[in-house]
Amino acid sequence: MKTQKLTKGNIPLSPQIFYVLLSLAIKQRHGYEIMKQVQSDSQGKIKLGPGTLYGAIKRMLEEKLIIEITSDKQRRRVYKLTDKGRAIFQSELQRYNEAVELARQKKLLISPLINKFTLVYG
Repeated sequence: MKTQKLTKGNIPLSPQIFYVLLSLAIKQRHGYEIMKQVQSDSQGKIKLGPGTLYGAIKRMLEEKLIIEITSDKQRRRVYKLTDKGRAIFQSELQRYNEAVELARQKKLLISPLINKFTLVYG
């Protein structure tokens, strides 16, 4: 079975890939660090198991979004964002920014304070 390209048309990225790229945009990391950073950045909404993470890493390596770099610890594989990976990540951030700005202009964003008020008094 052929795997689907992560960057078909560049964007949108899956949430898992987005958060892995976000993790690596901050700094180079090994797999366990990536898993923990993704869980933290997504506020626990995305939990990557080893199979999911390393499958995603394999595809990102094939598409040259990330590279493996040498580590001072022999058993740890450390990954780094490539220029292509950074460009695709930036494109996705821009897409998110444009969507949020449009929602703001259309007055579709609801502030968290209003949500809490509605839940308590609604």
